[in-house]
Parts: sequence; structure tokens; C-alpha cells
Amino acid sequence: MNRQIPLPSLTMSGIASNRVLVAPLNWGLGHATRCVPIIKKLQAEGKEVILTASGRSKDFLKREFPELEFVDSPHFSILYSKVFPMWMIMLLQSPRILWNIYIEHKWLNNFLERNEIDEVISDNRYGLWSNKVRCVFITHQLMIKCPGMFQFLEPLLHRLVLQYVKKYSECWIPDIDGKINLSGDLSHKFKIPENTKFIGFLSRFEFSKDKAEFKTDAKNKDEVYSICFLLSGPEPLRTELEMQIRAIEKNLPKKCLLIQGKPETTNWDQTGQNLIVGPHIDDMELQNILLKTPLIVCRAGYSSIMDLKVLGRSALLIPTPGQTEQEYLAEYLSESGLFDKMLQENFGKDFISYQQNFFSRQEQKNNTSIAELTGIQNDGRSSDRIALIK
Repeated sequence: MNRQIPLPSLTMSGIASNRVLVAPLNWGLGHATRCVPIIKKLQAEGKEVILTASGRSKDFLKREFPELEFVDSPHFSILYSKVFPMWMIMLLQSPRILWNIYIEHKWLNNFLERNEIDEVISDNRYGLWSNKVRCVFITHQLMIKCPGMFQFLEPLLHRLVLQYVKKYSECWIPDIDGKINLSGDLSHKFKIPENTKFIGFLSRFEFSKDKAEFKTDAKNKDEVYSICFLLSGPEPLRTELEMQIRAIEKNLPKKCLLIQGKPETTNWDQTGQNLIVGPHIDDMELQNILLKTPLIVCRAGYSSIMDLKVLGRSALLIPTPGQTEQEYLAEYLSESGLFDKMLQENFGKDFISYQQNFFSRQEQKNNTSIAELTGIQNDGRSSDRIALIK
């Protein structure tokens, strides 16, 4: 059943502070992208915003807000393995994670002593709380999903998360309250603490009726793509999915777009037969592409899901292997009828038939061909394009 989720306005508590430190976690780009509306709201209220981030999150925010001041803070990189699943790697590195939380907390107190900051907004950085100023924690994951036989640990991990959440002045959950929601068990299975509130969806895209109709009013057909692959997340799993997509290029319809999620580079590859590859594009251009592209393929990251929901779009979700949060979200949202899902291990053998069935359904629904749907004509270069463009 396709359940409809209302689109609430962003409802944050009134921020009386003048200088606000915003600090997203460097885990993919999602924590940084969902801070964009918060930063813009603070700027609109005349606040002075200082940013601290690392890695690709820092690169992304520097492109979005080049005028803002950036400060360095301790950052932590997860070590990955091609042998062990991600949940096991996280478990093995839990002492390092807890130590990093302590280092973050110590850094913040020292930073506050040397700098005049009125408020701290931390997106999933557990150590950035202090008794010196008002501190806000943003998360959609009050409980940690565990795999299979380890699910009995979920209540214990939930209590551990709450021990940190309660150290903050407030906790903001970017979702809506009630049975119909986007985060499911991650934020709704257990009772939320008193300092916690649902603030609605956080998206870098600004939804409006005019923008929603933009997909049917594409004046520049050269900017219309058949499929948009939107990559993000930790390495090397991000690169592995990119390689799988490149491997099936000859079987894709003409003019597909792959956005690598690498804001630190600027090199585009337009030499492929059916696939254009770019590292990163700005929010407005990406919004227009997502509104006009028939088929969107992306990770099951919560920030990507919020972005798509705000734009009124669905997608094929491919959860990061071993990341139990994304695996749960993909399953939960596919069962609700809001999104489709596919495992990365099955992508190479299943995606060709999936896209064929998808475009066949679109043609029947719209009583038109994929060429008419996208404004893309077949140039006959690929004989084995599985007849997607008729």
C-alpha cells in the first residue's frame, strides 16, 4: 500500500543565540546536506554561523557556504574491511568510537573557553555537548538496528544512546510523529526522552508547486536523463557500487547520469556511450534533475530519502552492505510502498530486468514511450540496449 506522508514545515525551537557552531558528522554526505536548511534558517535570522566538519562533508559545506568561517575539530575515520560486514567492523572499533566521543567533548569545552559561542548544533556527533552553552543534538536514530541473532542488544544500545542524548539541551529528530513516518523503528520504537522533539523533514531542497511541475516543463531537453544514479556513503563500498554501474553501461538506455558524491573533485567523464559521470553538482541543478529524471537510483541514506520525499519522488534504494540502518530503511520503506529496494550484491544481475520493467510500467502509465517521456531519441549506437527506447 502506498502510504502518503505529509510534508511538514521545519519547526525548530526559537534560537536566541547570536553565534552558532554547526557540526555535522562526516559519514557520507547526508549529515552535511541536511544541515543546509538549518544553516540557511540561522542566516535568515541574522545569526553568525561557524562550521566545523571534515572530509567530504567539509568539502560539500565549503562549496555551499564559501563565505562562512570554518574551524578544525577532531575527526574520526572508520576503518573498513572487504571481509567482515560493517556492523562487525563497527563493533570491533567501538572502543575507538567511544574514545573519539571523549576527545570531541574535551575539544569543545576548550574551544568554548577561547571563543564566544552561544549555541552548538551537532548532527550525530555524540561528544559535542557542554554545560557552558545550549547544545542541540540532531539524529533520526535513537535506536541502533542490530543484525539477526544480535537484535536482543537493541534495547541496551538504545539506553546507551539516550545517555548521550540526555547530555544535550535538546534533541531534534528530522521526522514526523505518529504511525506514518520515514524513520520507523529508528526513532519511533521506544518512547523518546523529554528533551527530544520531532521537527519535520530536513532537506536541502526547497519544495514548491512550481518546482514540482518543473519536471513536466523541461524546456532544455539536453538536460533530461533516463536514469540518475546518485552515490554517497563510505568507501570502498561507494566505489564498488560505481564500478558495478559502469560495468553494465552498454545495457543502459541512452544518456544516464552518475553523480559520484565526491565534492572534492571537479572532473567529469562524458566519454561513455550511455553514461555521463560527474563528481558533484550544486543543489538547484540536482533538484531539477531529480524532478525530471524518470528513474532514480541511490543509497538508502536517511537524508537522501528525506530529499526525495520533499520533492515528491520515489527511487530504487540500494542500502550500503552491512549498514543495518540502511538495510532496515530500505526494507521498511519498500514494504510501505514508498520506494523500491535492491541489494548491492544483486545489482549486476537484477538491475537490467528491473529497469526494463520500470520503463514498461511508465510507458503503460503515461501511454508514451521512454523516448517521449525523457525527450531522448535512440541514436542506434547500442544494439543490445534491451529495447528500452522503442
